Amino acid sequence: MSTKTAASTKTAARKAFLVAALAGALVLGAAAPAPALAGAEGPSGGARISTAFSLPGAKVYPEGIAADPRTRAVYVGSYADGTVYRARPGQAQAEVFLPAGTDGRHTANGLRVDAFGRLWVTDSTQGVAVYDTATRTLLARFEVAAGTSARFVNDLTITPDGTAYLTDSIRGVIYRVTPRQLAAGSGVLTEAYDLTPALRPRPAGTFSLNGITSDRAGRYLLAVDMTAGDLYRVDLRTGAVRRVALSGGDLKAADGLDLAPDGTLRVAHNVTNTLTRWQLGADGTRARLTRTVTDPSLQIPTTLARVPGRTLVVRSQFDKGGPMNPGTGTPTTFTVASVRGL
Repeated sequence: MSTKTAASTKTAARKAFLVAALAGALVLGAAAPAPALAGAEGPSGGARISTAFSLPGAKVYPEGIAADPRTRAVYVGSYADGTVYRARPGQAQAEVFLPAGTDGRHTANGLRVDAFGRLWVTDSTQGVAVYDTATRTLLARFEVAAGTSARFVNDLTITPDGTAYLTDSIRGVIYRVTPRQLAAGSGVLTEAYDLTPALRPRPAGTFSLNGITSDRAGRYLLAVDMTAGDLYRVDLRTGAVRRVALSGGDLKAADGLDLAPDGTLRVAHNVTNTLTRWQLGADGTRARLTRTVTDPSLQIPTTLARVPGRTLVVRSQFDKGGPMNPGTGTPTTFTVASVRGL
C-alpha cells in the first residue's frame, strides 16, 4: 500500500469512528431523559453565556482547550486538521500557534499545559506530542504501539508529579507518560489501566472513555464513559477501578471534564448542548449534581477549562458539516464561549 493510500485509509477510518461514536451518543442522548435542572433559571440555567474569542478559519471544528495560568494564554485544537490556536489575554481572535499538519498531526483533541509551561496535544490517530510554548519546539512524542489497529487517543490530564494520563475511546484503556519517559523524548504509550472489565456493554460503533481529570493531591483519576453516562475513579496508589456513585443525574454525552481544587467537577455534554456542575465527596467516590445549564448557543460543547471568574467552553459545531454530519449544515464563525455562573 502506498504512503498516500495508507494516509487516506487512516483518515477515513478516523472520521468513520467519530461519526459512529457521535451518532451513537446522539441517539442515546435523544432517548435518555434530560438531566435534572439543578438551580436552573431559564434556558441557560441562570448562567451568563457570551463569546470569549473567535478562531480563524471556515472549517475549524475545535475539540480541545487548555489554559496556561502563568501567561493566561489559552490554546485550542482543531479536530479537522490538527491546527493549534493560541488566544492571548484580551485578544478577540486567536492566532495560529501550530499550523495544520505540524509534525504529521492529523487531529488535535485533548490539550493540557503542564506546570513547566509545556503544551501537550493529543492526535486521536497517533498519540501525544509535547511542545515548548515559548519556542513552539517539539520536545517529545509518544505513539500507540505499532500494530494496534483500532485506537482513538482522546483526552488527557497531568497529575502533580508530572505524569500524563490519556484516554483511548475505542480501546477503553488509559495510557501513561511519566516524567522519565518525557525526558527521553519519545516512545510507545504505556497502557497503565484497562477499564474494559469495569465498563458497561455499549452499542457497536460508540465510544466509551472520553474526558479525564485528576485531583490536586494526585490520589486518583476520574474518567467518563460518555455512552453509558458513568464516571470511573482510578486509584493511583492501588490501581483499583470503581464506578463513582452519581446522584441527581448522569454523564451521558459527557465529553470534557474540569475538576477544581474544592471538589467541584464541571462537565461538557456535547450533543445535548449542556454543561453540568457536580460536587465530589472528599474521596472522589461520590458526586452530586448541583447545577445544569442547557443552551443551544453552546453549539455542541466538547470540553471546557476553568479560568479565574469564568469557564471557557469549546463550541465545536460538529453538527454543521463536521464529523457528526459531514454532508449537512454550514457552520458560523467558530468561537470559544465564556460562561459565568456555572
